[in-house]
Amino acid sequence: MRRPDEVPGVGRVLVVIPTYNEADNIAAIVGRVRRAAPAVQILIADDNSPDGTGAIADALADGDAHVQVLHRHGKEGLGAAYLAGFGWARERGYQAVVEMDADGSHAPEDLPALLAAARDADVVIGSRWTSGARVLNWPLRRLLLSRGGNLYARLALGMPVSDATGGYRVYRISALDAIDLESVTSQGYSFQVELSRLAHQAGVRMVEVPITFAERERGDSKMSPRIVAEALWRITAWGVQDRRQAVRRGLHGTATGQVRWP
Repeated sequence: MRRPDEVPGVGRVLVVIPTYNEADNIAAIVGRVRRAAPAVQILIADDNSPDGTGAIADALADGDAHVQVLHRHGKEGLGAAYLAGFGWARERGYQAVVEMDADGSHAPEDLPALLAAARDADVVIGSRWTSGARVLNWPLRRLLLSRGGNLYARLALGMPVSDATGGYRVYRISALDAIDLESVTSQGYSFQVELSRLAHQAGVRMVEVPITFAERERGDSKMSPRIVAEALWRITAWGVQDRRQAVRRGLHGTATGQVRWP
């Protein structure tokens, strides 16, 4: 018999919501998650927010056994928060973990569709750029930046993923176990691209599900020119590295007689 805290076909699911100065948003987003997917557990990973987000998170956890809080020492970045959440989920026997922003740009109402797709996939990406997706309230500059960045990532890294920078995802723990998470050092956009690249290289099953993405209404965006520059630099470096490795494998295959020409 299925436990009440299990999602059919997926198992126990932990939704990791990193926060830094999200006092205006965290209670609303937790409430929406609880209504949209009552079986999941929620971990708020707070980077010692000076605006009191951590205290609000503690109050939410005190009133709801489905909510837990991970208090981190300071602002260490999105990637570090998610890696900590992945470790938390693995240590406590969850079968899947969800990445979700605290600002409401990732609609919790889309979570059931992502979890349904996870029944037959190892990684599910909530995509802004696949058929059926919608992006609301973004200026043209942001649209072009995201579209162009994802096109560049797809071409540079050879990944069949339309939204490699998207941060609304479901990972099965078995997929995370297949990825060398200890090698991950990037943050922000490049963190999501790096995990997409490693998952693709590991050969896990990846699918994209269309979502409705909306610009935050309250609080300040964490996006900055530095984050964009880091992502472009890292994508370029990974692309060069992957091509060099492919050439070396080809040369090795030729030397050992393993290459077959058509």
